[in-house]
Amino acid sequence: MTYGKKLRERIAGPGTTPLIGVYDMYSASIAAQHYDGMFVSGFGFAASYYGLPDIGFIAWPDMVAFVQRLRGAFPHHHLLVDIDDGYVDPEVACHVVEGLERIGASGVILEDQKRPRRCGHADGKQVLPLEEYLEKLHRVLETRQDLVVVARTDATDEHDILHRAERLAATDADVVLVDGVRSVDWIRRIREVTGGKPLLFNQIAGGKSPRLSLGELSDLGVDVAIYSTPCLFAAHEAVDSALSDLKAADGRLPRVDPASGVGVRAATSLLERNIARERLTPEGVAV
Repeated sequence: MTYGKKLRERIAGPGTTPLIGVYDMYSASIAAQHYDGMFVSGFGFAASYYGLPDIGFIAWPDMVAFVQRLRGAFPHHHLLVDIDDGYVDPEVACHVVEGLERIGASGVILEDQKRPRRCGHADGKQVLPLEEYLEKLHRVLETRQDLVVVARTDATDEHDILHRAERLAATDADVVLVDGVRSVDWIRRIREVTGGKPLLFNQIAGGKSPRLSLGELSDLGVDVAIYSTPCLFAAHEAVDSALSDLKAADGRLPRVDPASGVGVRAATSLLERNIARERLTPEGVAV
């Protein structure tokens, strides 16, 4: 069974499928212990790999190389990859989709933004003319073999949001994402116009969308939830706190609890799982 088919079947199952945003191999190693699916977040990758905001700096070879490393370490997990606008050109988008499917990605998200692009929860987003985006999406859909394709719109005008969501749902894309949804009522309205097409919801801490549980999302008819930044933001807080404590202690490292603390042994044990003969399987993951 292909990775795309596995993710497609997972999405078709009961409840809302959670995919956790990872930004490097270490965060992925931790996330893999808790969830059976990962989201390769453009926000997180731009921040961790380049130290830059999510406004279009990602080079596609870097993203493909990262996904290849992820698949090597986590052969049993779902990997949904953010490819932004397909790196501008339809030809590049198709080339990237071919490469990602070949190395084992489960799916991709293709947005309708035009450059300069923005994080989906930022102000100032602009979208391509709908027909131009649909042509790019159509070419990607023709290129993929079994890869899951999520069609995403970043429209902000109320009429345009519903119109684009309806048009995207009428394509052969597997899932529709309207990013930056501002209320539960809007989720219901989008669900209505997209019919039976699977719907994806993106929530990000401090973003524009409401904070909803998986149970609440399931009741609203949402099929997939991506969590772009919990790992990245948790790392931000933890690193800042640890270094503040280190400075306050005049450079003396804290004592590590051998039973539950994180030190060289715990970190090495975590990473050794990524080269173990038997990789962590979804059956052994709390979902």
